[in-house]
Amino acid sequence: MGDLLTRLSIPGFFDAKLAFDSIPTILSGLPMSLFLLVVCFSLANILGFILMLMRISRIKFLQWPARFYISFFRGVPMLVVLFLTYFGLNLDALPAAITSLTIVPAAFVAEYYRSAFLAIDPGQMDAGLSLGFSYLGVVYHILLPQAFRIAIPSLGNVLLDLFKGTSLVAMITISEMFMQAKIVAGANQDYMTIYIVIAVIYWLVCCLMSFGQDLLERHLNHNLV
Repeated sequence: MGDLLTRLSIPGFFDAKLAFDSIPTILSGLPMSLFLLVVCFSLANILGFILMLMRISRIKFLQWPARFYISFFRGVPMLVVLFLTYFGLNLDALPAAITSLTIVPAAFVAEYYRSAFLAIDPGQMDAGLSLGFSYLGVVYHILLPQAFRIAIPSLGNVLLDLFKGTSLVAMITISEMFMQAKIVAGANQDYMTIYIVIAVIYWLVCCLMSFGQDLLERHLNHNLV
């Protein structure tokens, strides 16, 4: 193994032995990265759905706050929001991370859900109401399942962006994967090698998530047929 790692190394650029030895330490931060991903993606979907309902509402005092929220958080970098919540609101690191990684993606989720709902025949709302469903009943039982299928590719992009965005919380000392990579890189004074390793790890995890998204789309399309 040692000879193989030596052959794979590029002096002054990539140390294969250090890369191999660093993997367990870097992966020790993966549970925190996945925890943030699952919690924040779930909360972003809930908040995004509520914002979408407000955005498509005919009630102005519901519609305009949603418009402003979506416009603002789609236009502000997540790192700025993270610093505002951590330094400005003086939140602890984990609550600041969860807040930031929720409220920014929620703005994109709201727009993706809105686009999906607009792609559905508007006559289905009238048909549902004529059958005795309430407005929310039509949304939940008839429109939402269709909108979810339409929005899956866009929501998949949000999931990937959010996973990569979890690396930002290293800036507020949360011990996720990128933070572990920074520690290893600093200890060994070899940033190129370690950052190549962490880049490959992020890429592989994103490939797995994309594969899972493809399976979900095929499953839903199969059931639809």
